[in-house]
Amino acid sequence: MAEAHQAVAFQFTITPEGIDLQLSHEALKQVYLSGFRSWKKRVTRLKNSVITGVYPASPSSWLFVVIAILATMYTRSDPSMGLIAKIQEHLPVSDSLSIQCRTVVSAVLFSTLLWFSLIFTMRLCLKQLLSYHGWMFEQHGKVSNTTKIWAAMVRIFSGRQPLLYSYQGSLPNLPVPAVKDTVDRFLESARPLMSDSEYERITTLAKEFESGLGNRLQWYLKLKAMWASNYVSDWWEEYIYLRGRSPIMVNSNYYGMDFLYVTPTPIQAARAGNTLHACLLYRRKLNREEIKPSRVPGLNIPLCAAQCERIFNTTRIPGEETDCLTHWQDSEYVAVFHRGRFFRLWLYHAGRMLSPREIEHQVQRILDDPSPPAPGEAKLAALTAGDRIPWAQARKEFFSSGVNKRSLDCIEKAAFFVALDDDEQGMMGDDPAGNLDRYAKSLLHGKCYDRWFDKSFTVVVYKNGKNGLNAEHSWADAPIMAHVWEYVMTTDCFQLGYNEEGHCKGDIASSLPQPTRLTWDIPVQCQERVEQSLAVAQALADDIDFHVFPIQEFGKGAIKKCKISPDAFIQIALQLAYYRNRGTFSLTYEASMTRLFREGRTETVRSCTSESCAFVRALEGGESKEVCRRLFRTASEKHQHLYRMAMTGGGIDRHLLCLYIVSKYLGEESPFLKEVLSETWRLSTSQTPLQQVELFDFVNHPDYTTCGGGFGPVADDGYGVSYIIIGENMINFHISSKHSCPQTDSHKFGVYIKKALVDLLELMSPEKPDLSKAEQNHSKSPQSKKDL
Repeated sequence: MAEAHQAVAFQFTITPEGIDLQLSHEALKQVYLSGFRSWKKRVTRLKNSVITGVYPASPSSWLFVVIAILATMYTRSDPSMGLIAKIQEHLPVSDSLSIQCRTVVSAVLFSTLLWFSLIFTMRLCLKQLLSYHGWMFEQHGKVSNTTKIWAAMVRIFSGRQPLLYSYQGSLPNLPVPAVKDTVDRFLESARPLMSDSEYERITTLAKEFESGLGNRLQWYLKLKAMWASNYVSDWWEEYIYLRGRSPIMVNSNYYGMDFLYVTPTPIQAARAGNTLHACLLYRRKLNREEIKPSRVPGLNIPLCAAQCERIFNTTRIPGEETDCLTHWQDSEYVAVFHRGRFFRLWLYHAGRMLSPREIEHQVQRILDDPSPPAPGEAKLAALTAGDRIPWAQARKEFFSSGVNKRSLDCIEKAAFFVALDDDEQGMMGDDPAGNLDRYAKSLLHGKCYDRWFDKSFTVVVYKNGKNGLNAEHSWADAPIMAHVWEYVMTTDCFQLGYNEEGHCKGDIASSLPQPTRLTWDIPVQCQERVEQSLAVAQALADDIDFHVFPIQEFGKGAIKKCKISPDAFIQIALQLAYYRNRGTFSLTYEASMTRLFREGRTETVRSCTSESCAFVRALEGGESKEVCRRLFRTASEKHQHLYRMAMTGGGIDRHLLCLYIVSKYLGEESPFLKEVLSETWRLSTSQTPLQQVELFDFVNHPDYTTCGGGFGPVADDGYGVSYIIIGENMINFHISSKHSCPQTDSHKFGVYIKKALVDLLELMSPEKPDLSKAEQNHSKSPQSKKDL
């Protein structure tokens, strides 16, 4: 009860003698410090809004313009060409203002207008400069004079020391491609996957659409592009993510792993202490906009940062027809799950952020809490793992009032969610490869009731100190969460660190309140709904076949010696592996970003091309090395061209999706769009880029290697493949599929991928590489589960 009394700022009792008022000075102090911190954040936001609002100028430049105008007037010249006098005429007459004062006020007003005009002009120039993408299509190492001049102009108009959101107002809008261009690109991508008769039929449908309904739909789309910041992103978020009624666990959410070979401490509470503190440090930098704007590697080209706004304090709220995303400005606590109980863990005390050692102490209190779960509490989070409609109905029926609403609000308004697992995970033990696969599955779905899948992200900390995360996908794409996780991992190990016993560093304040148990009143009817959602989620989780493996014998360094794009190399290897596995080619999805544009998210690169298919057939058909090399380079160049087109707004699938949505709003049916949108992506791939290379030191600390992350299969009879290129000598792969499909096997596909990479490197290397280790590892690759 002591903690409860501390939370009350004052108490009063009515007695015959009057009102007895008792003040708690400690509680009042906490209220004051919390309010002071809140106002400090508001002031910081206001200051950053001003700095961002006038970028690429600076607030101090206003004073420079004013002084310059006044100085020129002092020399009896009129830089305004009569405008200052006009402003002076329209100023209200006042006896308190002399003619000189009225002249100065008029000059200041003119200077301010001139300053805003210069800012607007600079922004407009920068926006036009950033709309140029010719640099992306130039041959590597050969820069044209046009691009050199353009790059110099970008540097001039970019200003200095930008904040995170400084470039948002200068980014160009995503252009709407011509219907004819999109249709032609689609037909080109469809050709290698169709027979002559199928291709002739789809060509007829496409041309009918292009000359008829397509032009009408395009008109509405152009109208939206003129009005909205991005003609794709809001519909992409709503129709691809929020309107989905199937479970978001596995189907939408993705995961990120810890260091592959190193666990900094075996103490669960200590690892949680540093991890949570590092998350708070990142959030503080985010709130202050101190994070450097992301840029195209090697260039001064900014990327859109709009997705960063909802990293923290964000939850997906279920609805019967569509979900919605809710974001709160601030939250001073996290929601924690351990052994079927939910806790509120405050991360601020006395107006300051808790130290890692204090967070460790608080987490240890949760781990030591012997109280059992309330009836229905243990598996409550399974509601977020099952189908969305039952969850929306249960939320409305059982969590709209009373103690259940208060506890649910506590979870949804938390900064993020934390799961303290009793399991041990990682690449360890007698079966490191198998344990790595189980580690991936644990992060992706856990036990289906120990992650709150609706939160923007869940930090998972295991009993042996390993950690990881599970992220909801609708609010942002994986590179945003990867940026956070890179910072958290490196800050944990290289900045915060641990003492010799493995505990966090620092001292513990004696007045820290206990973490608060959330209370629930779950009726039997609600418990039945929970069990039904758990059954759906468990069946989905049990069906997932995962395989994670690192390739350490070669990487980006060896591939670049072949003068081939590493991403194109891997994508063609995936085509070769799939062909060897299934004996055919498949429609392939590779995620590309469109963050060169305002509020840009992703676009699809259709990696299975006529050129890549021609190469694979030639290699498997026994053609000469010279022919295969020529075809491989042609396929690689084609892939790079498609990737660049997708990045610069010339993709296929987002445009067709938006045209389809417009057709539905108008009540029009398009056989062409219906067929295109029903295509199955049996090979869905994505590269997780390592963004903050400067935070890692692969030379002095080679064991501190991130493993990347992965996602579930998009199609029931397909594969999900995620990969991350680490340094010069390592590539990590995450492969998912479903046990229920007899044609897919993640482990077998992993073997094909390794073999394809080795074969391509041997084919393209100028010198014969030493791949004995790779061959040895290939021969020792784990057997297919379905072959046992």
